[in-house]
Amino acid sequence: MGLHEQQNQAKEFVKTIVIAVMIALFVRMFVLEIYLVDGTSMYPTLDDNEYLFVNKFIYRFREPRVDEIIVFKFAGDEEKDFVKRIIAIGGQTVEIKNGQVLVDGKPRYEPYIAEQTLGHYGPVTVPEGKYFVLGDNRNHSSDSRFPQVGFINPEAIEGKAFFVFWPLSSMKKL
Repeated sequence: MGLHEQQNQAKEFVKTIVIAVMIALFVRMFVLEIYLVDGTSMYPTLDDNEYLFVNKFIYRFREPRVDEIIVFKFAGDEEKDFVKRIIAIGGQTVEIKNGQVLVDGKPRYEPYIAEQTLGHYGPVTVPEGKYFVLGDNRNHSSDSRFPQVGFINPEAIEGKAFFVFWPLSSMKKL
């Protein structure tokens, strides 16, 4: 193999690496991202140290929906991401009483909850264009009930969590 052929192969190799890196960056920025669950606020649905895929693309085409699990930037610290379930959207009223979450006065069906929700909250009406989120482990979750989290702005939403892939024993679609 001559020097010219080696130079061409090297150029092709570098070009391939650059294209692969650009595609990976595009995917990470706009399509799919991996997040590590830190804590038990979403237990039993998600557990501490599980890795999940988050679809960053879906909300460019439609609004987030009730019951979807989202990752969002914590308003008090933009470097911190939270993962919670959407319970209500703008215009709906949320209340917690007698261990039950009520939306617009109707009890929610929540088979993913391991224990009754303690305490009383609301009623509060979610402002238009915002979201009310709760952790599935309600009694150990910082969520929309607390002023430091509050109602979630759409701009803060990173994407929809849709698949746990690690550890393998926890692999599941959300």
